[in-house]
Amino acid sequence: MWVVDAKTRRLIAVNGAMCRHYGYSRQDLLAMSEHQLAYAEQQAAAECDCELHRTADGEVIEVVIESRPLVYDGRSAHVCVGFDVTERNRAQQRVSYLAGHDALTELPNRAALGQHLSAAIDRAEITGSAFAVLCIDLDHFKAINDRFGHAVGDAVLREAARRLQEVSQGSYVARVGGDEFIGIIDQAPLPATAELLATRMRAQFEQPIEVDGHALKIDLCVGVALYPRDAGDSVALLANADAALYRAKHEGRGAIRLFTSAMDQQLRDRRELEHDLLAAVERGELYLEYQPQQYRDGTVMAYEALVRWRHPVRGIIPPGEFIPIAERSGSIAQIDDWVLKEACREAASWDQPLRVAVNVSAAQFRRENLDRQVRRSLRDSGLPAARLELEITEGVLIEDMPRAKRTMQSLKALGILIALDDFGTGYSSLSYLEAFPLDRIKIDRSFVASLGQSDRSLAIVRAVIGLAHGLGVPVLAEGIETEKQMSLLMQEGCDEMQGYLIGRPRSLVSSRPSKSASRRAAS
Repeated sequence: MWVVDAKTRRLIAVNGAMCRHYGYSRQDLLAMSEHQLAYAEQQAAAECDCELHRTADGEVIEVVIESRPLVYDGRSAHVCVGFDVTERNRAQQRVSYLAGHDALTELPNRAALGQHLSAAIDRAEITGSAFAVLCIDLDHFKAINDRFGHAVGDAVLREAARRLQEVSQGSYVARVGGDEFIGIIDQAPLPATAELLATRMRAQFEQPIEVDGHALKIDLCVGVALYPRDAGDSVALLANADAALYRAKHEGRGAIRLFTSAMDQQLRDRRELEHDLLAAVERGELYLEYQPQQYRDGTVMAYEALVRWRHPVRGIIPPGEFIPIAERSGSIAQIDDWVLKEACREAASWDQPLRVAVNVSAAQFRRENLDRQVRRSLRDSGLPAARLELEITEGVLIEDMPRAKRTMQSLKALGILIALDDFGTGYSSLSYLEAFPLDRIKIDRSFVASLGQSDRSLAIVRAVIGLAHGLGVPVLAEGIETEKQMSLLMQEGCDEMQGYLIGRPRSLVSSRPSKSASRRAAS
């Protein structure tokens, strides 16, 4: 609080709080005028209905002042109360900023994109002009996120956003979720300038992104839709750009595609598939097939459960087609739960007490209740815990090692087995092999497929087998399709086998698992 002379605006009384807040002594303040407290540039203060003051150490603060006249020591004066609203205004500005920006990349977010698109359409209608929407997706970002964890994934997204913004040269770029970005360009001639921008964006990722010593190669897929040629409103325009992106992703890494009318039907088909998948579990359309796993001597010791979808109209839909849709739509959680429960139920009915292996998705492993799900499935089915093996990819283990270790320990406490799936394709750190209670390591099919053709693959397979045996853990090779692959694996001391040469996935309902008729080998 302070009192100022009504005519001269000199300070004639101040309280202790003012001295402390402004950093001046009482004597210094009483030698000053109110104008000397003010910061020279007051433009910014107009927006918040406050005044800018400068403290003794040079800090600029935002102050709301309330005053009323009074007579002080016989002269006309004003008593003033100042409220420092600097932090409040900064917080409000931050909230306002975050409402329209992505917190990770600082790019405009989905809400801001909607407003920008509406404004762009309004301008285009008035001027009779056109613009293009680019739907941008980072190729194989999910694999990086799964293998190296969210911290690395976030760093990749930040750098990707920086590169996209840098090359856009003023064109609008927003992040709308995950690894998906949207660009908007209105420079003529279209669509040539849109394709050129997409090409420049791709060129920005020719150099790998360096994060924590990892050189991560990223490429882009881009789908492009034009206003008003391809759609007359923002919802349809974004959907059509997404349809073009969907086609680009299916045609190969780093593709750029413009929307065509044929894609409209494909988009509707995909949406129908996504809708149908949400009800597939309740309708009983999902079923399991089982692929045998055998010892070196040809004895079948387990079956891996593989989910299938029999659509009432489209017939059998491959997992490679519906699993990505399930992951995007969120229905993967329901499918994961069903697969675990059904695999336990069916395995409990087998005549021979063989093990059943069930894949655990990254999303399922991250949930807090995985051990409760497993316990419930075992209890409801009556399947002994020792006959259930969960296959977990290495990416989810390194994402948060302390949490992963706790989850693994709670699972092992139930008495089940745990296999490390797709070993060699991700982080492959010796530290987590020692840290986690693994019962089996699976060599990824990509290395098995190259056996006999690539010395590097043979060297990797040999190293994995030696490493696992040194830890006292058996090794299973998956994806075996030829006698030559089988022979090389046997020579290297591989313990267990899986693949089309051993047996194709099939239904085991009301059937009796037995020794493989297709394969017997001497140990």
